[in-house]
Amino acid sequence: MDKKAIAEIRKLMTMNNCRIDKIRGCYVDENREIVTELKETFLALEESTVEKYCEIFRKTLGGKIGRNLFNLEFPLAEEEAGGKQDLLYRVQQSGLDDSTLVRALFDRIIETAVFPDKYLILLAHGIYDIPGRTSDGIDMEDASDYVYDFILCSICPVILLKEGLCYDSEKMCFLDRRSDWAVQRPDAGFLFPAFDDRAANLYGALLYNRSKDNGRDEFIDAVFHTRPPMAVGVQKDTFREVLVDSLEDDCSLPLVQSVHRELREMAVTHKEAHIPEPLTVGAKEVGQILEASGVSAEKAAAFRVRYEQAFGADRPVPPQNLLNANQLEYKTPDVVVKVAPDRSDLVTMREIGGVKYLLIKADEGVELNGVAVR
Repeated sequence: MDKKAIAEIRKLMTMNNCRIDKIRGCYVDENREIVTELKETFLALEESTVEKYCEIFRKTLGGKIGRNLFNLEFPLAEEEAGGKQDLLYRVQQSGLDDSTLVRALFDRIIETAVFPDKYLILLAHGIYDIPGRTSDGIDMEDASDYVYDFILCSICPVILLKEGLCYDSEKMCFLDRRSDWAVQRPDAGFLFPAFDDRAANLYGALLYNRSKDNGRDEFIDAVFHTRPPMAVGVQKDTFREVLVDSLEDDCSLPLVQSVHRELREMAVTHKEAHIPEPLTVGAKEVGQILEASGVSAEKAAAFRVRYEQAFGADRPVPPQNLLNANQLEYKTPDVVVKVAPDRSDLVTMREIGGVKYLLIKADEGVELNGVAVR
């Protein structure tokens, strides 16, 4: 799924355009035991309750592809009877009416034990009459040829709100609030089937993972049994290790600045072009950046080999996952300097009198702890 497809399905999770008809759920305690289950006809709920559920479902489709959202494909074996895709398909086809199938899915999620303390599993079913579109992209609501039948799962932590004084707007006074358990924004979830080329793709799913450091490997294996995506934090660390180990003494400050600059410019150009498909790079693209930055062909080739060993030959990643796109951080054992990502020209490394220095261009105002200094 690309960002246009995700945005189209996300619009179905609103009060004015809601396509959800039923929800099922279970509340799980810290011992991985189901405390209670719920089964609701969605639009029969109070409007305020519907909106809160819709907010959770929209957040399960929020974030960026390659960072919080990941396209997954099922292995062929999982499409056979008893496979992971087969269970999801049967749950979806039942419209959540088969309690045995729904409970089997809940049990698979609970058995992964990757969600600490208490949490709520929500499972929504919806039907979307896909409107036809003109050549210039205008929807034709009365020209629907296909139906997208889907399930959306959201897994939300449940935390204890502390006691304290709380303002009651109706009574216009402060009241003592008792401790209550509150559902938080989702930590993980998925959409099945995938929505590709404005049609259902039963061989794929869209995974949501709020954490950038936890890849949810156990959860992905239990529900999809497919290769999990590498967590963003792991991608950054792995890229740094591959760069340093393969380039050795050639891993200079100007070179690393050049790599960061080129990767960032690729991401910015792609964003400004409004291309819906996510931008990804692999060993080939980064290797070309290295050679253009002055790295020898031999060491660029060594980098490509190490990169493919670490990431996989068929596993390109978004360039912003390989670096900190928000800032450049120069660090010594005692000093940290943070610079805007597009101003690497402000920092250079020099050796003066046999001592190495980071030189920072400071033509404009300089402050120390908020105090302007000269």
